[in-house]
Amino acid sequence: MSAPGGADTRSVIHIPEELSASQIRFNGEAGRAFVAALPGRAELFLDRWGLRVTGPSMYGAASLVLPVVRADGSAAALKLQLLDKESEGEATALRVWGGRGAVRLLAEDPATGTLLLERLDESRHLSALGADPAGAWEAVGILAELLARLVAVPAPPGLRGLGEIAAGMLAEVPGAVARLGAEDARLVRDCAAALREVAGEPGDRLLHWDLHYDNVLAAGREPWLAIDPKPLAGDPGFDLFPALTNLFDPDPAVTCRRFDLLTEVVGLDRERARAWTLGRVLQNALWDVADGEGALDADQVSIARTLLSRAR
Repeated sequence: MSAPGGADTRSVIHIPEELSASQIRFNGEAGRAFVAALPGRAELFLDRWGLRVTGPSMYGAASLVLPVVRADGSAAALKLQLLDKESEGEATALRVWGGRGAVRLLAEDPATGTLLLERLDESRHLSALGADPAGAWEAVGILAELLARLVAVPAPPGLRGLGEIAAGMLAEVPGAVARLGAEDARLVRDCAAALREVAGEPGDRLLHWDLHYDNVLAAGREPWLAIDPKPLAGDPGFDLFPALTNLFDPDPAVTCRRFDLLTEVVGLDRERARAWTLGRVLQNALWDVADGEGALDADQVSIARTLLSRAR
């Protein structure tokens, strides 16, 4: 089968080794099967949606993205991904946002999680501004404005809720601290204590959950747009952490300035946002422990200690 224009899609679909390794590492046999099926799945949707591949494959840790042209000549991006808890709500979130602050959804296949998306400029990530302190500060402001727009809408029914996630994290804390050194264990307990203060009011906003600077691309109709949401229903304070840890600066004063700007622009209660951000540190710490890491990430420890010290 050929794509429009006569190109054999099997000859142009490159599956990066990094994507294969990531899928197998995190998803085991399901990831292996997903990678094996990618050429055929790409062929299927190129044909179904009348697409022609126009460039090399792009990829992240969990998806393959093909630059394509539609039958009407407009550029788009075909996203092929393993359907799981993180990806299953992506199309729902993009429909709710409707292109306001985020990439537009053009078509979807709910059975496989395959998406046809508006084409953005994949060569220009917001993280490119972070080469110097002034550029990094500008990037924080841009991301904060995007985040304020995204979390302004209520989450649609059916998404995972932050309340159940928070409860699950707190249940894992005793087992995790038993596997950590004294200082890391103390930090995990402190983060858990902060999370407990807000876990009973988890919120109902539509969260991106992964809004870091590499998940913001330059666009034509707006200067910058968000991509790759892992949507949740919850409190916007849970969405601040990627903007603190990505383009990380070890100066605690920079962490405080970023945190204050984010909370101001998004319009959040600073104490609640602090608690949810510490909850995000806890989530990452629990993942690290589950992966067999013997110590917590140093950058995240620095952020947590900075935020914890502000409450004293």
